[in-house]
Amino acid sequence: MQSFDSICNQFAVILNGKSNISQNSCSVSLHRDFKVSIQGRESKAVVPAEVLFESLDQSGNALNLAEIAILQEEIPRFMYSIVRQGLIVSALHNHWLFTDPVIMYIHIQSIEPPLNFAHKINHSFSFLFSRPIM
Repeated sequence: MQSFDSICNQFAVILNGKSNISQNSCSVSLHRDFKVSIQGRESKAVVPAEVLFESLDQSGNALNLAEIAILQEEIPRFMYSIVRQGLIVSALHNHWLFTDPVIMYIHIQSIEPPLNFAHKINHSFSFLFSRPIM
């Protein structure tokens, strides 16, 4: 089996991001590139796309998690892509009130090899109006 660091680096490459290892967890932090305001004030901090894995076992399976800021109009196609690939949508909700445009947050999870999860998430990014970036 490959080293954790090697898998983490490949995970980041698939997602077009930079890896961060902390407490046996590998994460890739991206953000959505669109303007949003809360109560009429511009905010750049409310549009994350965080993808991570942890608890990698000897068989190569890990707990894979993602939280992605998503525009209301993107939900049907993006969620369909996620579910069709066998991933679990564990939540879809808002974090903030009075956003313009309306932003929701989708939580995705699976137990599988992390590189498979990264490929599935990357594929689903193509169903968004704009791909998450570093």
